[in-house]
Amino acid sequence: MHVTRPQAAAPTARATTSGTPEHPGTPSGTRGARGLVRAVGRAPLTRRAWAEAAYCLIGFPLGLAGGVLLAVALALGAGFTVSVVFAVLGALVFITGLQLARALGGVHRRLAALLLGDRTPAPPPLRPEGRLVSRLDARLWDGAGWRSAAYVLAKLPVSCLGAYAVLWWLAGLVNLTAPLRWAVFGQHPEPGSAEGMPVLTPIPFGGLDADTFAGTFLAVAIGVGTLLAAPWVTRLVTEADRWLIGALLGPGQLADRVRDLEETRALAVDDSVALLRRVERDLHDGAQVRLVAVAMSLDMIRQRLNESTGGGPLHIARLRQLVDGAHHNATAALTELRDLARGIHPPVLDDGLPDALATLTARSSIPVDLVTDIPERPTPAIETIAYFCAAELLANVIKHSGARRAAITVARLDGRLLLQVGDDGHGGAEAGAGSGLTGLMQRVRTVDGRIDVRSPEGGPTAVTVELPLHA
Repeated sequence: MHVTRPQAAAPTARATTSGTPEHPGTPSGTRGARGLVRAVGRAPLTRRAWAEAAYCLIGFPLGLAGGVLLAVALALGAGFTVSVVFAVLGALVFITGLQLARALGGVHRRLAALLLGDRTPAPPPLRPEGRLVSRLDARLWDGAGWRSAAYVLAKLPVSCLGAYAVLWWLAGLVNLTAPLRWAVFGQHPEPGSAEGMPVLTPIPFGGLDADTFAGTFLAVAIGVGTLLAAPWVTRLVTEADRWLIGALLGPGQLADRVRDLEETRALAVDDSVALLRRVERDLHDGAQVRLVAVAMSLDMIRQRLNESTGGGPLHIARLRQLVDGAHHNATAALTELRDLARGIHPPVLDDGLPDALATLTARSSIPVDLVTDIPERPTPAIETIAYFCAAELLANVIKHSGARRAAITVARLDGRLLLQVGDDGHGGAEAGAGSGLTGLMQRVRTVDGRIDVRSPEGGPTAVTVELPLHA
């Protein structure tokens, strides 16, 4: 492990992971229990809980009707295909069912996006080409259509579970009104009757009755408990539905991977083209101009020497001026070429990423704590990307965050390289806000990496770059 800590910097306060100050006298278990109680108590009042309940309520008739219609269509198609005479009709029924499944899948995707905020990309539209038989065959073997059909059929029992989850809400709300209904509507047992006012529970067997007005408060307690549990019941159903939507109604993992590879390939090509243009521009506008000036100065010196050889006067001062100018331009050209080469591949990376980051943090204008733990050295391409990410993020900290201290941590975790740059600044960093994060995201995507930005207003900021060890 490589650790570098500046000695002159003052120590800074450490923040807890929850973002709240720690109280030495409060046990962590007590804080966790209080947080759990608050989360359970607030759950029925949150917008997310009501949105999930509405999703289950609306999804029940859609799932029931869609599942029954599709099951009937597929059953008819299978029955027709058994007979040779009606095989074509069975194929047409199957195709109709798949188109219906695609349409129903689109409805469920939009409903999930509206109420759950789960925006799943739609599968690519089917555009069969060729003759009629080829087009029918392509529609019959439509992979996205069959996945949509699988979702619609799976939605049938899930929607029934969603309706059962909504019953928890209804039972809880009705039981809360038990004393009011007893007092206003007189829902007490008739004289000589063995049954009282029923207490609703989501349990499908057994039952409770309130025989007295005091017994209605037991119904209220049961209603409160049911309402506290209702959000978690609906969340179980919606999480299962989310998983089904992502697995069956999206474009598919292979299509996602192909699209991602196409995008990263385009980004890699654009990045290489931009790098070549930058190198060409820097050479043309910098080192090339300097070298041309050196050549002109040497030509003028040669011309002066030739004139003095033919008997003309030798102006030592003018020659010294030309030599000094040529020397200056040659030195400047070497510096620009060295900077250009360093921008392509920093020489400090020849000794490894930890030493390169140590050199980078030593040149920083603010104190930087550096911790590196890389038992296996990544490939040169990954080291270069990690170094430039650290340099860009540290530059952002110095320019935009107003931080007094920063920290860089590099470690290996689960076969990946993790680079985290944090600071104690004012926060608010986000991609597309002129911070250079968008360019970094595009660069790390070319090697299947990703960037996670956590920068709430007021700070602190922590940007984590995850890269493979081998490009």
